[in-house]
Amino acid sequence: MTPRVSVVIPVYNEGPEVVRHLERILREVLLPAEILVVHDMPEDTTVPYVTELARTDPRVRAVLNTYGRGPANAIRFGIDAARAPVAVVTMADGCDDPQQIDDLARLVDRGVVVAAASRYMPGGQQVGGPRFKRIASRWAGKTLKTFARVGTRDATNSFKAYDTDFVREVGIESNTGFEIGIELTAKATRLRRPVAEIPTIWLDRQLGESHFDVGRFMPSYLRWYFFAFGRRMSDEQMAARWAEKRPTPAPVSGRHREDTPA
Repeated sequence: MTPRVSVVIPVYNEGPEVVRHLERILREVLLPAEILVVHDMPEDTTVPYVTELARTDPRVRAVLNTYGRGPANAIRFGIDAARAPVAVVTMADGCDDPQQIDDLARLVDRGVVVAAASRYMPGGQQVGGPRFKRIASRWAGKTLKTFARVGTRDATNSFKAYDTDFVREVGIESNTGFEIGIELTAKATRLRRPVAEIPTIWLDRQLGESHFDVGRFMPSYLRWYFFAFGRRMSDEQMAARWAEKRPTPAPVSGRHREDTPA
């Protein structure tokens, strides 16, 4: 059966902790789905546990990213590998609510190209996480919604569903960090494509430690923040941009852990 939703999960040495999160996704996702666990290197400690789980549930698949190290390349590779018309990106740390994957996918089925799980709309909430990162992402979301008229108050959240045809059309230029969420939201805004949101409650990871470096990734986020304020672009202009900006795949290698998005 062809899946209706491809769940893309970038991982880095999650080990046995990934099992609990994957089991929650398998319980909560009711649409026909494939779960793509994207890793950068064959020796990643996540792989044996994903392989074992795949023996009992064929929806799960370990996918080796060959686009280069880092979560941005892993997400780009996962969406390119997706067989469904909708791709939902979620993290392996359990911060996102898997019950909402079906709802996000259905929004894309109805015609939006980006469906965001929003921490900052009424009914949403962010529990925990670094204070500066919370303030910065909330401010970015509010100003983008108010002044750039993007369709979500939470453009920086990585927990989003995408029309896979749209993503392949406009491309993903990001190759570091987790700025893909704001990149694709900004591109949809410039093209005047529909973006929608549903409220979500984000819980800071309970296991392990985040090593997300706000200072390191802030320039990339700001790049797409300001891009969202530009003039309307045509499909032809966006296609030309992608042809010019398309990244060259890098050799597969290990990467430093960058496991908590903004």
